[in-house]
Amino acid sequence: MNIEEVKEKAGPRQFNPNDDMPEEYRKAATRMLEFHANSEIMGAFLERPFIRKAPSLERKMAFSAKTQDEIGHGQMLYRAAESLGIKTREEMLDDLAAGKGKFLNCFHYPMEDFVETPMIAFFVDGAAMRRQATLKKSSWEPYAHAMDKICFEEGMHVKHGESILRELMNGSKKEQQMTQEAFEKWWPRILQFFGPTDDQSTHHDFAAEVGLKTKSNDELRNAFLNTYMQKAKDYGLEIPDEPRIRDNGDGTYEVVEEDLDWDEFFTVSKNEYEGSIQQINGRKQAQEAVEWVRDMMDSQATTDDSPTPQAAD
Repeated sequence: MNIEEVKEKAGPRQFNPNDDMPEEYRKAATRMLEFHANSEIMGAFLERPFIRKAPSLERKMAFSAKTQDEIGHGQMLYRAAESLGIKTREEMLDDLAAGKGKFLNCFHYPMEDFVETPMIAFFVDGAAMRRQATLKKSSWEPYAHAMDKICFEEGMHVKHGESILRELMNGSKKEQQMTQEAFEKWWPRILQFFGPTDDQSTHHDFAAEVGLKTKSNDELRNAFLNTYMQKAKDYGLEIPDEPRIRDNGDGTYEVVEEDLDWDEFFTVSKNEYEGSIQQINGRKQAQEAVEWVRDMMDSQATTDDSPTPQAAD
């Protein structure tokens, strides 16, 4: 099958590992899946400290479950990427630890205070749901199947984040002020979650033509704003003056994209931001800390696969 035939046939769950797919498609799908898998892993890494730092046992258990889910999502997506035959799971994880793997902008920034957690668990995960729901119609079948499970669990993550936001915004004046400050810090990053504007996106057109994506970055960003602008206001958060949000007068919104710091975004996306280096190094150290476990498991697997000695006659 050549690439023009792929474009003609492209549709939801159209292609699977048994199909003879062109290299261009396989590389594009691998890039997209690897990026998504890396983001799940780095998202879990960002929230992992709150298993201990959360203020109650209930919250600690919720963060433990959420972190476990995200790691599981990453593994599912690495396996779906592996099925394309371009890179192995181990190669993708090694590239992530070496600073070569790319991941979502929001996970490059450190998260230190508990009041920041709903910025990820409610707003960023809510943005992720917007994107991931569309990926159930991806043309690469293993990707679409993985999204069935991932979207179900991400829905629970959003409820977890909303519960924290509700508690904070119904708390003391100090808690409300701290949450507002966290929101103002994270809001521009959240709006950049969907990636560069359509005119700056280098991968969208091809991914859309072959059915890997069904919605553009701008379409997803606007759909998020149409829902989450009101949600933020309902919980008492004030929308920052910058970046400016254009009210279309019909219940829909658009961000004035020139107000967003795209220079910082592209620095982040290249893993050159100071926070990026810290996050990647932290992830690398965590990976190296359990290297001995993987070595022992590989050694045991090799032993188990060895032929059983035959008894002498």
